[in-house]
Amino acid sequence: MSDNKNIMLITAVVLIFAIIFAFALYGQNNEDIVKNKISGEKNNPVDDNSNDVTINEIFIKGSDTILPVSLAESEAFMELYPQNKIIVIGGGSSIGIASFIEGEVEIAMASRKIKDSEIENAMEKGIRPVETVIGWDGIAVIVNKNNPLDSLNIEQLKMIYTGKVSNWKELGGSDEEIEVLVRDTSSGTYAFFKENVLDDEEYISTAVTEPNTEAVVEEVATDTGAIGYIGLAYADSSVKMLGLESTEGTFHPEPEAILKGEYPLSRPLHYYTNGEPEGDVKKYMDFVLSEKGQTIISDVGYLPVS
Repeated sequence: MSDNKNIMLITAVVLIFAIIFAFALYGQNNEDIVKNKISGEKNNPVDDNSNDVTINEIFIKGSDTILPVSLAESEAFMELYPQNKIIVIGGGSSIGIASFIEGEVEIAMASRKIKDSEIENAMEKGIRPVETVIGWDGIAVIVNKNNPLDSLNIEQLKMIYTGKVSNWKELGGSDEEIEVLVRDTSSGTYAFFKENVLDDEEYISTAVTEPNTEAVVEEVATDTGAIGYIGLAYADSSVKMLGLESTEGTFHPEPEAILKGEYPLSRPLHYYTNGEPEGDVKKYMDFVLSEKGQTIISDVGYLPVS
């Protein structure tokens, strides 16, 4: 009987120690799991398969003139709102508007006004273009720094670009053939210049088409006979900006002359949205039109709307 009691006592003690050990092991495992979870959250703050964080994308496409503005604006905007991703693509105003009409982008950049035919096409596809002016530009007419001329009038520009004048000496310059540079037909600057300088006549057939504004600047900087036109923000010390003569005087693409409309090639810069902006698009548009956004436009080299 005594032996049975001893066996039962030993069994009870072993069982108690087994239970204590099991609880201790469970507690340690739980602590390790929690530690691993915390460590994992620190190393991987956003699970790619989770829905905790949503990245909202806004696509902007179009004018190469406005491209540097939108790149700078989007970078500043995404720093404030990291849950938003802005994708900015150039290519020209016409390409941006065409993509907008097809519903491929939320915002079209255009350095010209949208055409009636484009509005009609958009409406047929359920897109209602709404225009917002985000800044102002003056198209700069540029020549090589060694060109002796300092200014031209609009009629002289028209004669150059339609081929009626082919040598700089005919305009009081050096005896050198004029190399006419133009942008591609998708460019809003191409269309604006054609309408406001050429009165919608055709460009000279021998004009050299440049793929972007940077290429125009580079060619003019190296070719003493070249002439081109660019958005103001692209002008630099490698080229000469000509003054444009009018009955009121000669004006350069300077802020006061552009905002007063004295400079003959002043123009607004546009964003187009489908209806009045809403949601994240409105948040971005409000930022561009804010004091900070307008300062960015000035820093890029254009003029704010206010």
